[in-house]
Amino acid sequence: MIIRIWIRDAAEQLANAGITSALLDAEIILAHTLRKSRTWLHAHDNESVLPRELEIANARLDLRLDRTPIAYIVGHKWFYGRLFKVSPATLIPRPESEVLIELLSTYITQGMKTLIDVGTGSGCLGITAKLEYPHLTVTLSDISRHALSVAATNAATLHADVALLRSDLLDTTPHYYDIILANLPYVDRTWERSPETNYEPELALFADKNGIALIQKLIAQAFPRLRSAGLLILEADPYQHPRLIKLAESGGFQHIETKGYGLVFRKP
Repeated sequence: MIIRIWIRDAAEQLANAGITSALLDAEIILAHTLRKSRTWLHAHDNESVLPRELEIANARLDLRLDRTPIAYIVGHKWFYGRLFKVSPATLIPRPESEVLIELLSTYITQGMKTLIDVGTGSGCLGITAKLEYPHLTVTLSDISRHALSVAATNAATLHADVALLRSDLLDTTPHYYDIILANLPYVDRTWERSPETNYEPELALFADKNGIALIQKLIAQAFPRLRSAGLLILEADPYQHPRLIKLAESGGFQHIETKGYGLVFRKP
């Protein structure tokens, strides 16, 4: 089997299955199988795929045709310019979550020293915060031991000196923080969503009360855990923003900015 023919046929199958990123996914699967870059594939598209490599690539293609997320198939996802390991124990990092780092960069001050990433999953937010702002003392917290294991691997691979804490939101943390950062589950089970989300952990995806139950709980916990002038930076669906702003303001927070999926609040 020639590289370009496999990619052509695989992309056609993926497109017929309703996958809009068909060509990209086909290239990613074959590049990952051959341990080469997509650029290499384009430069060597007349070369043959070995039988064993072909078997592996076809098995991975079958997974994608079943709507397994491409990130779970290859085992990683880029986030803010860095490669993070992912597994079915963690939510796959989304590009829209990068806005939380952008908001952090806008409002962090030199006097802010401590940050906790609540519901860290793969660790992409907290690890990125630590690498972008090395002066921060960063804690990654999650209720899932499996997720914390993935986060620990990413921290080690990316040389991020962070602490890890198993906690249900802020229930067991003994500390106070300058910044609380969180991308908690906010999907309501009744929402229309892609088939790929069926493979992601329900614990990291869904929340009650139209998706805001966990964020509402964190807002209440965050106020006494933040130092004066501390920041609470959250991700939620824009549909939920007005309600969350009202909840936070009634709890004493000042709403500072909304950007994309991100919300920033400050404790006076």
